[in-house]
Amino acid sequence: MIDSSGARQAVLEAERVERATASAEDAVMSMADFHSWFNARTRANTFQVDRIPFAELSGWDFDPDTGNLVHASGRFFSIEGLRVRTNRPWMGEWSQPIIVQPEIGVLGILVKRFDGVLHCLMQAKMEPGNINGLQLSPTVQATRSNYMKVHGGADTKYLEYFRPESRGRVLFDGLQSEQGSWFLHKRNRNIVVETEDDVPLDENFCWLTLGQIRRLLLLDHMINMDSRTVLACIPPALTGPQGQEAGDDPFTRAFLRSLSDHGSAVHDSGRILSWLTELRSRQELVQRRVSLRQVTEDGWRLGSDVIDHRDGKYFDVVAVAVQASNREVAAWTQPLVAPKQAGLLALLVKRIGGTLHALVQARSDAGMLNVAELTATVHCQPGNYADVPAEHRPHYLDYVLTAPTSRVRLDVLHSEEGGRFYHAQNRYLVIEVEPDLDEPDDRYLWVTLHQLTSLLPHSNYLTVELRSLMASMRCLAQRL
Repeated sequence: MIDSSGARQAVLEAERVERATASAEDAVMSMADFHSWFNARTRANTFQVDRIPFAELSGWDFDPDTGNLVHASGRFFSIEGLRVRTNRPWMGEWSQPIIVQPEIGVLGILVKRFDGVLHCLMQAKMEPGNINGLQLSPTVQATRSNYMKVHGGADTKYLEYFRPESRGRVLFDGLQSEQGSWFLHKRNRNIVVETEDDVPLDENFCWLTLGQIRRLLLLDHMINMDSRTVLACIPPALTGPQGQEAGDDPFTRAFLRSLSDHGSAVHDSGRILSWLTELRSRQELVQRRVSLRQVTEDGWRLGSDVIDHRDGKYFDVVAVAVQASNREVAAWTQPLVAPKQAGLLALLVKRIGGTLHALVQARSDAGMLNVAELTATVHCQPGNYADVPAEHRPHYLDYVLTAPTSRVRLDVLHSEEGGRFYHAQNRYLVIEVEPDLDEPDDRYLWVTLHQLTSLLPHSNYLTVELRSLMASMRCLAQRL
């Protein structure tokens, strides 16, 4: 059984990498100074999150006609019911609560060159669902309701750099999906803008190089989900040299070839697009919004302080009261989705023709907009499959759970979106497998990292979980 390395081991690893690469970068802030700054921001701010009954929500209520949990403004988001029908053989039809948030928010990272080295402006931000309070967020992380100040709060800092009239150079700008299991058709604008302006530095923000961020991605619950999805979209050409200290390690060479268009790929891009389009064409995913009350027909229970499933699986819906000194609004209440357990995201990789390939699957989730998206080889909450017949358990789940540590290339715990989910976390793994391991069926395909990156400018091709893995994998060459 693989054991998570833990925060202390990850910190030691990050320090080792810092020593190995210090001469390659001219950073505005050293790693030691960063940790001092981050700890100081934690001490300087006050955070408190308490579970409360639904009746104590302020501005939120259950609609008398539908039972949906909605905000009085008609904005932000709502908790509704969703009826889903698919043609998969196991549990092909079900109902569940779902977050409905039609607004498209902004997830933006402002970048600037200091002495020729690209730096990202990152924010120490508290979200109510975070396990550990503060995490590193993008420069701007805001829903439309937030930055339009529907809540009556303060302005969103640095938003002006992501406006159409900004003088900055746009390096990436695209709509990306979010968790299809819990959101209905949710997308956010992921944008990276480079500026040459002198940017006034707020006390809750800092400049970090991409190399430093890669090292921080080794730490549990440090870089939040919204940062990871944007970081995955930064063009590889801008990320700087990687892996030069790793020498002639075969895995590193294969990994770097996989990031570039010089590597030899098993399938060309046309084949990958045709494969996914064909799967989307024959996969059935029928979604029908229903009242929240109607999900009780499939075992959901609507209580005074929790909405949960009678089997003790999947997730709960809870209510919280929040106090945070470094947010646009200092105190508020809201509902959150609380997963029953940590998820598992494992990407199996192998070297083919000297180029590292990843085994991705085309997966359909309840709330997906375009039927199926590419995700990790294993993508699940293992406990949900404890009593499922062996033939319907996720492919390679048991393989991943028993993989020898010698084959594990990455093992880290990352939090998911703390603004909507309560203590949601996934264990992210990269495991190098035997050369003879092949696709189990036609929903899986071996692809290079460059091919995955080339799909990012298009919406709804890669799940947010796969994008998190791709961002985290950037540190692999540095670690070896």
